[in-house]
Amino acid sequence: MPKVRIPTPLRKLTGDEEVVIATGATIADVLANLDATYPGLGERLLDAEGNVRRFVNIFLNDEDIRFLEDKATAVKETDEISIVPAIAGG
Repeated sequence: MPKVRIPTPLRKLTGDEEVVIATGATIADVLANLDATYPGLGERLLDAEGNVRRFVNIFLNDEDIRFLEDKATAVKETDEISIVPAIAGG
């Protein structure tokens, strides 16, 4: 099953786990599984329309899903997904 790396600000929702296991054939499925397993995680990652929030980056094996097939990107059992909050500064 795919491993999902959870950023520090969201770990309070996963019991302080840095890496969790999720199921799903696509990124959308994995995100739905994460939200079902860790309630509240989905609302921090997705907007009201179900799109990945602008300030959240999701990588599949070091590739930004926005440059792949976004949430329709296929996921394999051996994949690693990283959730990375955008960092702003000046």
